[in-house]
Parts: sequence; structure tokens; C-alpha cells
Amino acid sequence: MRAVRWLPQLLVPAALVGGAALLGLVVSASTETYFVDALVKVAIVVALYTFIGNSGVLSFGHVSFVALGAWTAGVLTVPVAEKPAIMPNLAHFLRDTTVGNVPSLALAAAVGAAAALLVGLPLMRLSGLAAGIATFAVLEITHNVLRYYEKIGPGLNTFSSVPETTGLGQAAIGALIAVVVAFAYQRSPFGRVLRAAREDPAAAAAVGISVYRQRLVAFTVSGALAGFAGGLYVHLLPINTETLYLDLTFVTLAMLVVGGVTSLLGAVVGALAVSALDSFLAVAENGASLPFGTLDLPAGTRLVVVGALMAIVLVLRPSGLTGGREFTLLRRRQRVTKEPAPVSSSR
Repeated sequence: MRAVRWLPQLLVPAALVGGAALLGLVVSASTETYFVDALVKVAIVVALYTFIGNSGVLSFGHVSFVALGAWTAGVLTVPVAEKPAIMPNLAHFLRDTTVGNVPSLALAAAVGAAAALLVGLPLMRLSGLAAGIATFAVLEITHNVLRYYEKIGPGLNTFSSVPETTGLGQAAIGALIAVVVAFAYQRSPFGRVLRAAREDPAAAAAVGISVYRQRLVAFTVSGALAGFAGGLYVHLLPINTETLYLDLTFVTLAMLVVGGVTSLLGAVVGALAVSALDSFLAVAENGASLPFGTLDLPAGTRLVVVGALMAIVLVLRPSGLTGGREFTLLRRRQRVTKEPAPVSSSR
């Protein structure tokens, strides 16, 4: 019976991912790109949830792990013959090495995890505003290193010649992997202890729980998922350092807030809902044909609307669309069991 309670918490987010993938199969090729992008965003937002949702500590730096994963997968999958023309200053061991799609994603996850562990060692002692500012500093440092240090990538140039292998199927599988890993973590003793520490850090420390250690584990796992999502992203479309910077940070955090910060279901719902809105507004900025005419919005409207949506949700429903809760059958069962049993009358 315990499985009946927790299994929907995994199956419902997975079903939403599968439903988005199936819907992407029946639309036009141009529209399918938006579904692929939404599924990759699901993987990124789930990575954010794994740390922020379970620890209660806000991080502005996770897109730096996405960027590191994208750089790892991108540099390692460009054919050796094309690297000198695209990245002439690349370090020798990177210039002479090319791997396949799946190994590049695994290496992207490994680099994301290693970077998160290294960064987390000093930063996981921080909370509140200090943690937010420190993780934002990590984003700034990573952005500038990738932007100007051409021994590890294209620098200011856009990645090119990276195999575009992230189609609808791979994006869906990648999002499902992220969902399963995040669910396994939150169900593990590590996830349970961290959520307990989130609710009352002082009480957790009083009973011998190392809040620092638990946060570090979550930060490393979420870094691995973020790096993996970055690998998916670089195999989807040509990107540069600006693609993986402030706009992506803002949009993915908005997705998590709108869906519900403290639940895996909220991460998936928020990512898919805001992606749908963001994609429509992006089309409308270039002129969208509607039954009543043409909708032509100014450039940048989508970020304004997404920001306004996040503000409205924070004011009217701070716990997000899902209320910060997972889907469960427990409440229905409790209502059923609380109904009084029929009383038999004896004469």
C-alpha cells in the first residue's frame, strides 16, 4: 500500500513529459522545435528543483552548470577536422578528441557534478540572501570564463558543427531521466533529511543532522542534472554564452516558481506551462496569425509577460499552481476511511 501512495508522485510528472512528447509528434516540424525546447527546459527546471525545492535555499547559479555541460558536450562532439577552423585556440587534448552523443551527455553530467561539488564546498554553509548573491557570483564567473577563455571553447562565437541529435525522442528521454533521478533523490534518506532540515534547520542540527553535508549532496546531484540538460541543449540548437546566461536563469526560475518550488510535479508543470506561453509570445514577436487577425508584439514582450506572471503567482498563490504538493491518492483514501460505518440496529 505504501507504493500506492508514492508511485503517482513519479507517474504523473512522467506522464506529463510523455504527453508533451506525444503532442509534439502530431504538430508541424517547425512547431515541434518548441516542444523539444520545452522538454529540455523540463530537465533544467527539475535540476533547479532538486536543490532549491528540497533545501529551501535559492540559487541563481545553476545555469552556470548548464553552460559547463553544454560546453563539455559541444566541444567534445565537434568533428576533429573542423575544430581548428571553429576553435583555433582550443587546448590540445580537446582539439584532438571527439566522442559520440551519449558519452558527451554523460561527460556533461560529470562535469556539472564536479563543478557543483567544488563550488558547493565553500558555499553550502550560506543561506538566504548570502547564498543567492554567492551563487549569482558563480554564474558571473562561469559566464566570463567561457566567454573569453578560448582554450576550452569558441569564446565569443556561437557553437557550430555540433551534431543536432536532441530531437523529440532524446529530449523526452532526457527529461524522464531527470524526473526519475530527482524523484529517487527526494525519496532517498538524503532527500528526506534535507527537507526536514529545510523546515527547521535548528532542530535538524540539534539532533545531529549536518545541514551543510545534506545541502552539498543535493547541490552536487542538481549540478549533474543541470550539466546533463546543458548537453541536451547544445545538441538542440546553436548557442553562445549569452544563450546560457541571465535570460535562461530568469525564465527557468520563473518556471519553478509558477509551478511550485517545493514539488517535482510543480517543476514539470511550471516548465511546460511557461514554455508554452513563452513559445507563443516568441512567435507573436515576429507576427502570429490568429483567427481574428495578426498579433505582432514588440521584441522582449515574452520576458515582460513571464515576469508579470511570476509576480502575480507570488502574490495570489505563493505556493505555485500545484500548491507545492505532489500528486497523491492519500487524501482521497483518508476521506473514504473517515466516513462512519453503517450502524446495524438490533431489536
